Amino acid sequence: MEEYSLPLHSSQVHKLSIIINRSHVFLHCIAIAFLIYYRLSFLFQQSKTSLLPWLLVFASELFLSFMWFLGIAYRWRPISRTVFPERLPEDDKLPAIDVLICTADPYKEPTLEVMNTVLSAMALDYPPQKLNVYLSDDGGSSITLLGMRAVSKFARWWLPFCKSHGLLIHQALPSST
Repeated sequence: MEEYSLPLHSSQVHKLSIIINRSHVFLHCIAIAFLIYYRLSFLFQQSKTSLLPWLLVFASELFLSFMWFLGIAYRWRPISRTVFPERLPEDDKLPAIDVLICTADPYKEPTLEVMNTVLSAMALDYPPQKLNVYLSDDGGSSITLLGMRAVSKFARWWLPFCKSHGLLIHQALPSST
């Protein structure tokens, strides 16, 4: 039977913000509907105005409305999260994790940047015996292989230096705002 533990995080829903944001979305949708109706009613009027500017303006309004619609999701249900890192289990009880780094083309993804990513993953503040870092080179590049050899030699010196000077990468904790 698993022992009971306190949660590692909690979240709080902001009900007033939900009401305000959803009211704004509703009013904005009504305004967009009226705008689209107004623009489409232009087609049925006899006008000497050129059609090209109307099409450009209407297309831009539709595009911007679509972009606004995609951004609604972030404001639909605002919450704030609180994390409790002090409730993390001891190092021996942490699960093993695998970090997979994928690369394909050393020209589009420079080898130096990929090796920096590998080195940063190896420097995570996590028990080294439970941290596995894998590099998947789908392109099979010899440059990446040589870079990986150089990084493995450098890591033997660099990672102990980082650990002794407290330069390990801590996992990012989300803020409560």
